[in-house]
Amino acid sequence: MGVKESRVSKKLAYDKKIREFLDTYTQVLIVHADNVGSNQLQNIRRGLRGDSVILMGKNTMMKRSIKVHAHETGNTNILNLIPLLVGNVGLIFTKGDLKEVSDEVSKYKVGAPARVGLVAPADVVVPPGNTGLDPSQTSFFQVLNIPTKINKGTVEIMTPVELIQKGDRVGSSESALLLKLGIKPFSYGLVVRSVYENGSVFSPEILYLTEEDLVAKFASGLSNVVSLSLAIGYPTLAAVPHMFANAYKNVLAVAVATEYTFKQAEEVKEYLKDPSKFATATATTASTASDAVPVAAAKEEKKEEPAEESDDEDLVSGLFD
Repeated sequence: MGVKESRVSKKLAYDKKIREFLDTYTQVLIVHADNVGSNQLQNIRRGLRGDSVILMGKNTMMKRSIKVHAHETGNTNILNLIPLLVGNVGLIFTKGDLKEVSDEVSKYKVGAPARVGLVAPADVVVPPGNTGLDPSQTSFFQVLNIPTKINKGTVEIMTPVELIQKGDRVGSSESALLLKLGIKPFSYGLVVRSVYENGSVFSPEILYLTEEDLVAKFASGLSNVVSLSLAIGYPTLAAVPHMFANAYKNVLAVAVATEYTFKQAEEVKEYLKDPSKFATATATTASTASDAVPVAAAKEEKKEEPAEESDDEDLVSGLFD
């Protein structure tokens, strides 16, 4: 009986804790915790201490507590957390800046060896150079088709070799070789998969969008709206200027092809009749602009001359006074 009561009390305490967090916090990071040890998790807790708390537990218990709490409080927004509770996940409740919390979580990664049967989370490349292994170990390299040579009594890898590709399962030969070389190719930690904020759920990549990214996405969306509006002939605020421009081009084409004319088409029709007039006008404009500098200089000289004459007049008047 004591064991059953202990389990029940633990479940009740866990349910109370998650309910308090749901009432206190409006921001939650959903993180995957594969291959994360207890010591590593404690370090992360210490790093986040202040505005954030980490809650781990069974998905069934978390889902049940969330459903019951949503029913009792009427806060149905928290139900959006339930579809995210898949696999080995945890919840980070926070009042701080989501990007800063995500960056802090990513700092606590620990290197790990390539264990047999593990799905590689990243490519593994063995660098060239001296391995420190004696020539009797060349069989490992031969099995994996790694070019080597014996240099000063040790095995030396000649070129970089992509030993494992991301998504592949680690074989026994690859695992043994990496272990002999002392290479821990993988690193594990809490990985932010989704972000919950006031009922909205979005990808963590959104936290790292810059103003330039937002402007580019807005421009792309605006371009799509304009293209759709023009294709179906439906006027929108973004497409109206283009519609007017296209309409003007159509009317101008009609005016050029017929005797019909209007004010905005007259200059175009004159140009089509005699382009040389516009060439002369352009040359005249250019020459006028080039002559403007000496003319301006001459005007400045003329402004200075009256000042000299006034000095002479003062001298003459002074002689006869």
